[in-house]
Amino acid sequence: MFHADKSFPIKLMKIYYKTKQFFLISLTFIITSCSEPDYFLADGDTGQMNDFLGKWLIVNYWADWCPPCIKEMPELESFYKENKAKALVLAYNFDRLEGEELQGQIKRFGVNVPSILNDPGKLFGWESPPSLPATYIINPQGELIHTLIGPQTKESLEALIE
Repeated sequence: MFHADKSFPIKLMKIYYKTKQFFLISLTFIITSCSEPDYFLADGDTGQMNDFLGKWLIVNYWADWCPPCIKEMPELESFYKENKAKALVLAYNFDRLEGEELQGQIKRFGVNVPSILNDPGKLFGWESPPSLPATYIINPQGELIHTLIGPQTKESLEALIE
């Protein structure tokens, strides 16, 4: 005589849900790994806009023909080194240099913070600055809260993120 296993429907449902969960996790991984990066850094790193959430973001526009920009670089580096846990600093060359030309200027002018290759204005939806140096402060929620024109110091930047 045939004896039916009454737990069979429950076992079948468990297999269904485990398979569905595995499929959804796999699909999410595939989609995120195949998407185009939103930004590119001079050192070859890339990423998505969501990478910037959760920390303060300081975006600085600079150029080699701007003496206050060059004077400001050590201050940005000092701020970055001391505040890495809560802030990211990105430098953007106003002249849109790339490749060897940008690398040469980064080395020559001591730009020792990550350099973004994408125009931040296009990424974040703001106009190009009217003059240099210009620094944009974005809070950890991704909102632009300050646009600063003129050279900044480590202390002035720290005061804005406290």
